[in-house]
Amino acid sequence: MTMIPAWIDGTLTPVEKLEVHIKGIKHKAVSVFVMDGPNVLIQKRALSKYHTPGLWANSCCTHPNWDEDPRECAVRRLEEELGIAGLEPVFRDQLEYRADVGGGLTEHEVVDLFVAQASAVTLALSPNPNEVGETKWVNIYELATSVLEQPEKYTPWLRIYLENHLELVIKP
Repeated sequence: MTMIPAWIDGTLTPVEKLEVHIKGIKHKAVSVFVMDGPNVLIQKRALSKYHTPGLWANSCCTHPNWDEDPRECAVRRLEEELGIAGLEPVFRDQLEYRADVGGGLTEHEVVDLFVAQASAVTLALSPNPNEVGETKWVNIYELATSVLEQPEKYTPWLRIYLENHLELVIKP
């Protein structure tokens, strides 16, 4: 059973991850965009994921462990999800959103958003098949347009980030 930091009656409390999503409880999260100039690494979520399987998402997203530093969580999940080591995620902002993710589940996240610079040519990827079905590099502006034109292909949080917070991802 995975416990994640969530707010119950205004107090940060460890709560089981599935319960958080069933009840739509506000909880901590981390999202990372791996960038190479105007290009971003995106991942298609594994078909075995319990919500939003097979949808495209940003490079890496997760929930921190209890008392885990958000930046350390970002580094850990880049390794666990994508097999990427050695990047230095830079904190950009903290965002809050609430979104229906299907199957009666809700993400209500307070997200620490990070951007990590990399070279698509030299970056070694080894995606975890339990987490990631596919990866690809895309131009972030073309991705933002695609999200608007075909939102059903993308996770709700990626749509929110690109529609409302693109400037945080692209700023140097």
